[in-house]
Amino acid sequence: MQNTLNKKTINKFGTHYLLGKGKDGQYYYLEKESRNCGWYWGFGYIHSYTNNRQPERSKDIAMHTHFDSLFLKTNIFYSFKEFFVETTLNDNEIWQLLDLMQSAYTLRKTAELFYIGGSHITSKAKMELLENQELYNKINKELLPAIFEKIKEILMEKVGE
Repeated sequence: MQNTLNKKTINKFGTHYLLGKGKDGQYYYLEKESRNCGWYWGFGYIHSYTNNRQPERSKDIAMHTHFDSLFLKTNIFYSFKEFFVETTLNDNEIWQLLDLMQSAYTLRKTAELFYIGGSHITSKAKMELLENQELYNKINKELLPAIFEKIKEILMEKVGE
């Protein structure tokens, strides 16, 4: 895999950052995070488009998957490097992105636990002791937005480059 693609942001079905070109010839984009249903963050959505060469002109998303299922299971750095034949990121940026994404997923699950008062497998296990609005707010209003800003800094084209 080579770091030969220029960083690119497109605005089609939301803001997306180019990650790279897969072995299948498709270009893959990471969708910008969003606040969903008023209580949790949606992020980590990876898309390719029906118009691979000009995604801004696409009529639809060709493929939708999740960052964690593609890259954060085992051998995370090599999973990323093996998936792409070209990428917009150098090795240092890949490591940083993987670490930040893993941190974001961990924090989101933790915030959900504090919001719900349990892991939400069954409401019978809910514990009032686990409900903590203050920690939930800190994660969602301070910590996750800071991580998302760092991710954006890694994925966006630098002015003057």
